[in-house]
Amino acid sequence: MIEALKSDAIVDKVGGRFKLCSLIQRRLVQLMEGARPLVDRDGRSDLEIVIEEILQDKITLEIPRDLASNLGALPATVALGAPSEPAALPSP
Repeated sequence: MIEALKSDAIVDKVGGRFKLCSLIQRRLVQLMEGARPLVDRDGRSDLEIVIEEILQDKITLEIPRDLASNLGALPATVALGAPSEPAALPSP
């Protein structure tokens, strides 16, 4: 098992277990479809690459602002680069 997944630090970094799972799955799909890794491969598996990208703040899970307050299924994308400051939601 990948050691980083045993710690709650990576879960807290992303914002929860389910967000972490979603981010890993979406990035794995990107890598399998030919996207280039953002860290050196050094003989590591795609899963290990994704974990390292998360730990180095190379990728984040972004949910569109207009959908962030809705309760249904939220479309999300993998954002490359450092996470941006969270935007304030408009007051009701």
